[in-house]
Amino acid sequence: MSKTRPDVPQAESTEADPVRSLFQHEVRRDGRVVVKLHAHQTATTVTVESEVFPVTQAAGEPGITRPFAFSSLDHAHRFADETLLALEYLGCTIT
Repeated sequence: MSKTRPDVPQAESTEADPVRSLFQHEVRRDGRVVVKLHAHQTATTVTVESEVFPVTQAAGEPGITRPFAFSSLDHAHRFADETLLALEYLGCTIT
């Protein structure tokens, strides 16, 4: 299973609501980026954002972005771990 917990999380802050970056992954298939996952945490929620690049799409076009909100850090990590594991089973490389 892929490790999604970084050794030292990077912190970003704004005056209104501090945001902490949790992890970021790039998923490749046959050398081409097919998915990017990024997670960040605020005081009230954890969001995992996915950007999907369909294989039928021309290289260089923007991906399809979708946020997934979770009430806890544990739920967000479980979601990301399961997603990355499924992509590994499909022959993708996770970085």
